[in-house]
Amino acid sequence: MDMLTEQIAEKFGCEYAVFEKGSSPEKVEQAYMEAFADGAKNGYVPAILLCDKNMKEQLEYAYDDGSDRESLIAGCGSNGKEILNERYAEYTEDYDEEALSEYIGNEEEGESNKHFCSYISFRDNKLEEDVLLLKIPVKNPWELIGWIPVGGWNECPSPEDMIAVCKYWYEEYRAIPAVFTNDVMEFYVPSQIDASKRLEIAKEHYAFCPDRVDQGTETGTISEVAAGLPDSSVWYFWWD
Repeated sequence: MDMLTEQIAEKFGCEYAVFEKGSSPEKVEQAYMEAFADGAKNGYVPAILLCDKNMKEQLEYAYDDGSDRESLIAGCGSNGKEILNERYAEYTEDYDEEALSEYIGNEEEGESNKHFCSYISFRDNKLEEDVLLLKIPVKNPWELIGWIPVGGWNECPSPEDMIAVCKYWYEEYRAIPAVFTNDVMEFYVPSQIDASKRLEIAKEHYAFCPDRVDQGTETGTISEVAAGLPDSSVWYFWWD
């Protein structure tokens, strides 16, 4: 195991498996699905972590800044929906009615996501860096944010807002934070969403991560995101 990977793993103090850089990404996803089923019976929630120097620095910064996992988990509010509504209003406040209607759009086709991808190298379709599959001893999926306190930079929500949104999304859609890199989160959504809510959910995705629309679609519209959601079991978010 790489020294950097070992240093990151030691920060968690929980059971884990290592998948080395250059190995098959399919094995990571398969191991996650097995751990997801096992964790429900044995009191843990799995999480996939891409191990690079940026992740190490992000974790060190979070803990040096006084992040306390117990306090973050205990302080998790039930205001995730309100946080997303406020962010959506903030990001769209400069649009007039016509411009907002165009930005929402009326696309009927959109890409569906069924597999994790943020740890895969675009060069050879192998693991970009070492990957950890952590078995984190928490009861609820949103509590992973207490252990991996990402966020609080650029347009990425703060850990306090992040954990509240994750709680809301789990309770509302059974969406589970699953993959973490220094600038990407992927959620596993094992149950198909109600297709009638796809535009509402897509607006929440935009509020959570504006780049999901602005840099993650061909048409630059919220409706393109919405069109792909009913057939997606993975939600992908990247903050530039």
